[in-house]
Amino acid sequence: MRRIGILGVGLLGSAVASRLLQGGFQVTGYDTRPAQVEALRPQGLRPATSIAEAAAGADAVFTILPSLESADAVVQGPGGLVETAPREATLIQMSTISPDLTRRLGEAATAKGLGFLDAPMSGTSAMVARGDCTILVGGEPAHVARCQPVFDASARRTVYVGAVGMASLAKLVTNLLVGLHTAALAEALVLGQKGGLSPALLLEILKTTAASSKMVEIRGPLMVSHDFEPQMKLDLFLKDFGLMLEEGRRLGVPLPLTSWAQQLSTATAAAGRGGEDLASIVTTLEGLAGM
Repeated sequence: MRRIGILGVGLLGSAVASRLLQGGFQVTGYDTRPAQVEALRPQGLRPATSIAEAAAGADAVFTILPSLESADAVVQGPGGLVETAPREATLIQMSTISPDLTRRLGEAATAKGLGFLDAPMSGTSAMVARGDCTILVGGEPAHVARCQPVFDASARRTVYVGAVGMASLAKLVTNLLVGLHTAALAEALVLGQKGGLSPALLLEILKTTAASSKMVEIRGPLMVSHDFEPQMKLDLFLKDFGLMLEEGRRLGVPLPLTSWAQQLSTATAAAGRGGEDLASIVTTLEGLAGM
């Protein structure tokens, strides 16, 4: 397995493509924004002008897309992978979408004789770029084994979680804690700063005490510096919050803290920060605190 197609080369897709190119794979990429593809050409990415061209001759095709609609269209829409991908290829669905849609895409691919894996990644784009991330995988074990070299080149760890759909659920659970940890960090920093503590000193305290977490390490510096260059865009995380709440309703699980974090994120996006990193929610809390 050496020839890889990637559909969607945004923040996460670009990071995955870079990892695979560094691993010696032949990677062909397609995105509706040609500039995203061209930016990776110096690293060896082969640009494609269509879904079919990106998938042609591929052993595996990654879909790393920003919405449920785009993931659905690329897999089973007109000219999508179900129609155009080589029958020996395995589709690797990495978008953060609902477990229900993931299962439906898997059924459509399987009906056409394609392999299909539910394989979202846990990690910011910066973490993925340096290989410090985890891939959660659902699907047939034989397909997982076949794609393991690709996963090993992309991530530090691969965790098999069961049938198609289960990895998407695990990703929502993971992102739920990421979102809540980020919101809690923002609240803590605003409290300390409003009381007179140096934000930089406070961040060092949080990093070296029982309060430490991955979000303190990653998003703490963004909040302190007010540098919200996106590692995960707020608008995309708002989509994830919606998926979490939808799954909670379906399963009968109340998610009160998730609902609060969604409202905080909605207010921040409404203030024009949807294209910034999730860390920008600290600005809404600062405003509420009169800072």
